[in-house]
Amino acid sequence: MKLKGKQLAVIGGDKRYIQVINHLAEQHAMIYIEGFSTIDFPQENIQHTSLDEIPFETLDGIILPVLGMDNNEQIQLNYPAGKAQFSDELIRKTPGDCVIYTGTASERLKAIAKENDRELIILFARDDIAIANSIPTAEATLQIAMEKIDYTIHNSNVLVTGFGRVGITVARLFANTGAEVTVAARNHADFARIKEMRLTPVSISQLTETIPHIDICINTVPHLIITKKVIHAMNENSLIIDLASHPGGTDFSAADGRGIQAIHALGLPGKAAPKTAGDIIAHTITQLIIEKNYI
Repeated sequence: MKLKGKQLAVIGGDKRYIQVINHLAEQHAMIYIEGFSTIDFPQENIQHTSLDEIPFETLDGIILPVLGMDNNEQIQLNYPAGKAQFSDELIRKTPGDCVIYTGTASERLKAIAKENDRELIILFARDDIAIANSIPTAEATLQIAMEKIDYTIHNSNVLVTGFGRVGITVARLFANTGAEVTVAARNHADFARIKEMRLTPVSISQLTETIPHIDICINTVPHLIITKKVIHAMNENSLIIDLASHPGGTDFSAADGRGIQAIHALGLPGKAAPKTAGDIIAHTITQLIIEKNYI
């Protein structure tokens, strides 16, 4: 009964947010939901509603989907597909301590929160969520690779570009599967950690020299790094899996021109493991509410 007495609105979301709703309801919060009219929730503390029926005046929190609200103040709905028109007028109705939770935040959403002095928590910018999400991301990447190649991951040559929260987990998983893993990074601290993990470090500036013997290239860097020059040095039978946010870090046109298979794999946690990904979001929101009350 961690959230008993709390009132939350969940506006839009994919399969992950079905799990978020169920999890928060299990903690005895009162949940008002918009954008889930085709999903049956038997719990009495989950109420299907519309934006104009949500009691914003009593809300402790508003939970927006992964993409949040766009710059036209629209929120993507999925059950059924559509859009909800949001506005700062709705935010102004909320209590001053109402918190807005979103996966990512558009400039308009940031402006609305600032103008109305409401706390905005960008969940996917948090280390705890990013690190937890790196696990289903890595597992889904391994699945994609296994489906697209005609040889084993074991003994294959894998290059992971970037050694951040996702890159570390991906590199570890592929190494544990028996791949020969090289990791491209920028700083000496990362090189030391890569060596400590018994992987092969290489400078990102040396990609062109490294790439010819690589079977699978997995990019996690969110800007162009797998350039036309790098792609032209690749074996044409190589596979590229780009995990970086849109527009990715790969010259997909150059890859297509060489006949190299390049996959931009976005939103893998929500696609491959929505229950786990939803639990990660819900657990984080629950803990943030509890900490706020404790403070």
